[in-house]
Amino acid sequence: QVQLVESGGGLVQGGDSLRLSCTASGRGFSTYAIGWFRQAPGKERELVATIGGGDGIRYADSVKGRFTISRENAKSTAYLQMTNLQPEDTAVYYCRWRGVWGQGTQVTVLS
Repeated sequence: QVQLVESGGGLVQGGDSLRLSCTASGRGFSTYAIGWFRQAPGKERELVATIGGGDGIRYADSVKGRFTISRENAKSTAYLQMTNLQPEDTAVYYCRWRGVWGQGTQVTVLS
């Protein structure tokens, strides 16, 4: 059974950094792409970044140059390093792998 557990969210000031982690249980972690998404209050869930099984990477325009997605296959874990956080980055952040969503982790950025 596939399960995902996110961690690393928190309350920060504008300009600060956070690193989110997403650890997967289930076979074949390195084979499949994994993605980070976010959902702000009153808005639809949106793609933040994805990293493919072959390490192809894609970012939303709004986070390019500030966020970095990576993965450590030996630990079945993906990361989202977020720098220069802004209030508009406030959202619940979710990871998604093999069609399964994690429970989400809250990121709140104060101005």
